[in-house]
This record gives sequence, C-alpha cells and structure tokens, in this order.
Amino acid sequence: MQKNLTTKTIVIAVTILLCIYGIVGLPKSKDELKKNLEHNIRLGLDLRGGSYLILQVQVQDAVKSEADQSIERIKEDVRKQNVDFASLDRNDPPRIEDADTVQINIKGIPAQKSSQFRSLINERFSNWVLTPVNSTDYRMNMRPSELLVLKRDTVERAIQTIKNRIDNLGVAEPVVQQHGRADAEFEISVQLPGVDDPARVKEIIGTTAVLGIHEVKDGPFSSQEQALSKHGGLLPVNTKMAKSVLRGERGEEWYLVTRTPVVTGQELRNARAGQAERRWETSFTLSQEGGRKFGRYTQDNIGNRLAVLLDQTIVSVATIESKIEDSGRITNLGSEQEASNLAQFLKSGSLPAGIVFRAESSVGPSLGADSIKQGLAAGTAGLAAVVIAMLVYYRRSGVNAVLALLLNTIILIAALSYLDATLTLPGIAGVILTIGMAVDSNVLIFERIREELRGGKTIVSAVDTGFSKAWWTIVDTHVTTIVSCAFLFMFGTGPVRGFAVTLVIGLFANVFTAVFVSKVIFDFELSRSRQLTTLSI
Repeated sequence: MQKNLTTKTIVIAVTILLCIYGIVGLPKSKDELKKNLEHNIRLGLDLRGGSYLILQVQVQDAVKSEADQSIERIKEDVRKQNVDFASLDRNDPPRIEDADTVQINIKGIPAQKSSQFRSLINERFSNWVLTPVNSTDYRMNMRPSELLVLKRDTVERAIQTIKNRIDNLGVAEPVVQQHGRADAEFEISVQLPGVDDPARVKEIIGTTAVLGIHEVKDGPFSSQEQALSKHGGLLPVNTKMAKSVLRGERGEEWYLVTRTPVVTGQELRNARAGQAERRWETSFTLSQEGGRKFGRYTQDNIGNRLAVLLDQTIVSVATIESKIEDSGRITNLGSEQEASNLAQFLKSGSLPAGIVFRAESSVGPSLGADSIKQGLAAGTAGLAAVVIAMLVYYRRSGVNAVLALLLNTIILIAALSYLDATLTLPGIAGVILTIGMAVDSNVLIFERIREELRGGKTIVSAVDTGFSKAWWTIVDTHVTTIVSCAFLFMFGTGPVRGFAVTLVIGLFANVFTAVFVSKVIFDFELSRSRQLTTLSI
C-alpha cells in the first residue's frame, strides 16, 4: 500500500513540475519570467489586439490561367495530329462575376479535319465543352461542375498559401479562413493577434507571386503609346505590354511579350536568395516536367529574348544563349531583403489568383486589456465562490477538492502552452466552465462516500467504494460533453473551436485530478491512521 502510494505521489509531483515548466520555463529573473509567460500563454486577437483583414480572391484569374494551360496543351496536341489552325486564344473578362464567361476561341480548323479535331478535344479535354461556331471556328467553355470545383479549390489554395506566408512572419496562432457571411463570395478573413503593422502584412499577403517566363516579342519602349504606334495602334494577337522594374538609360521601359508564359510558377520546385558579382539575385529550379518544357523551348529559340514576369511586372530580361532545362535566376534585385522575400514568396507558393482587400480594421490593446481584466475578475470571483462553498459544506474534504481544482487549472494552462494554442475570451469561458465541471466531479464522489458511511461501512471501505461507484458516472458526464465539443470544433469558427479545445483539455485534466489525485490525497490521509472513526466530509 505504502509503495503504491509513493509511486502515485511521484507521478503527481512530476506532472506538477512539467506543468510549471510549460508555463514559466526556467526563468533567471523577473523580466525573463514575464517574457516566458507572454510567450507561452498566447492571447488571441480579442485579448491581445492586432489586425483584422477581409480580402476577396479574384477567381476569374484562376479560370483564365486554366484556359491558358489548356491552350498550350491544345496547340501541342493538334500539331502532333497535323491539324492546322489560324488562331487559338481566349477572352479576358476582368470581373469575378464574369468568371463563368471565360472561353477559348479556335479559328481556322480545316473542314476535312473537323471530325479529328472534335475527337481530340472530347478525349483529351473532357472538362471543357466544345461548341461549333461555324464550319471552321469553335469555342470552348469550362463545364459548370468543373468550374465550381476550380473556384472552390482556388479559395482553399489561397487560404493555405496565405497561412504559409503569415507563418513565416512569426505571428502566433493567426486565423485564416473563408468568410462566414452569406454574401461574402470568395472572401477570406484574416486575424493576426499582436500585429501592429497591417501595411507590412498586406504587402506580404497581397503579393500574388505569380511567376511566368514569357517570350519577348519587341521592345524596350519608353511608353505604351510608342509600342502601339509602332504596331499600327493594335497589339499583335496573343501579346500584351509589360512594364519593367528596371530603368534603362531613357528611363521607364516597356516590353511586348506573349500573353501565355513558356513556364509558370506552378512548375517551380525550389527558390533561394543569393549573391553574384555583388548583386543580389533569386535562383529557382523547375520541376521535371517544367524543365523538359523549358529545355525544348530554349533549344529552339537560341538568340531570342525571355522576360521573367512577377505579378505581371518584368523583373529580368535575358537573351537565350544555350539550352536551359531545370533552373534559372532573377537578377539585379535591389537588396538582400528583396531577394529573400522573393524566394519566400516563390517557395510558399504563388497565390492561385489575385486578391483585393475589402476591409481592414485594428483592435487596440486597450480593448484586450479590458477583456483580460474582466475575464480574470470573473474567473477569480467564480473560483473564490466555489472554494468557499466546498470548504463550508465538505469541511476538511473540501481542501482535497480545492487542491485538485487548482491542479486542474495548472494542467489546463500548461496544456495550452505545450500545444501552442491561443487563449481567447471564449477560451476563458471554457476555463470557467471547466472549474464547474471539476467541482461537480468532486461533489459526486463526496456524496457517494457519505452514502456509504451512512450505510455503516468503515471509512476506508467507504472511500474506496465511493470512488469506484462514482467513476462511471463521471465518465458518462464527461463523454457526453466531449461529444458536444467535437461537434463545436467540426462546425464552429475560430473562437468557438477555441472554446471547445479548452473545455476538452479541462475535462481530461479533471478526470486525472478528481479521480486520481483526489484519491491519492484521501489515501495519504488514511495511511497515517488506519483506525479513523470519523471523516471530515
């Protein structure tokens, strides 16, 4: 008995030490203690303050990108089948509302090859609907079901990419999720606790980092008007104007480039910042498929120029001197920070579509301080009332319940620290509710012990029977609450999930403290005198 009690006591002591370490670490001074507490107990936006952003994903960009990739595949496939065509391009709808109207236009298919062409499209491009315009021209529109999947996937990829970028900023527990409003189509809400520079965050989030390597058709020009004048007022088919961030001897420079890139950032495998000839640059490597495509193109176009476009702006122009397969460089970057940021953008993944910021707000730290003060006051008042009630009603056994209750709170806070969870106002509500659940478990046990004592059992037998009979009742109540929390976590938003997580952790801690720790305290008291005739309960 004594050996078993010693083992249990060691388990409790080790648990307490681990919890204290998780909360405060090993501070060497008061300043370090305060710093550790702030780092280990992470506060949410409603307590700490920070920035709140709402942005809209321009899903039409993703649809147009999908159309561009399909155009390149169609060109390659029809050439293999020896099917001629006059032109192959798409329209350019600018608004989200027009995403459904993106279409591919094919002109000049020979009538004698029409059957072969239709078979090719229906077999290889089943996510598009081919519609004849006349005997030689066709249009292609994405199937509604495929379009819906693409839009949803675009928003999900945007959320994941934004999370990756914010994680690199070191923001504790950011919340990035699809906006819950019914009229907030394709909108994402971003909560950033402790961030007091939303402009910097908007720069990081808003950089689409869409990388494309395009063929240069003409340029440089000092203005778009000069380029239009040279080409008779109209740009050649399947081309666009792009501005260079580099300034030439004549100042601003514009280039005429192909609308469809040779390779895109989606075929990127890695990127890193570096320095060559005292100039900062970002080198990148392509995937195996992207490398093969780039190698074929560069081999056939030695002497031509390529432009590296980042977010539709030219960052580098170079002449193809030899075959290039799986790597490239973006040179002449202004600083190490610029090169590092670019590598970070490319590695974290380019956003699948552009974004537009719809709203921005900041939560001041004073609001958070007031919330913390009021939450602590409520928790302290509730805890004090519970402690007084337990001590008055259960006398010395109430001390047992209070010790278990305090350990329950310590375990809960330590678990939140170890899990890097964020404490929010709903989380504080979960802590307070956990206190009530913990006391409820002790009440069940104590009342069962009282019943056994009234039945004439000895104190030792009454304590053992009281704990064993109350065990299944405690399990039943806790399991039903955990099931409810599971549904809150699955279907709730960030704050509701925080409440659910906090409450579940508290419930598991409660089972340990109310059943295991409380029983050890009783056993320790009874081991001192096995001939007790009364029990203060």
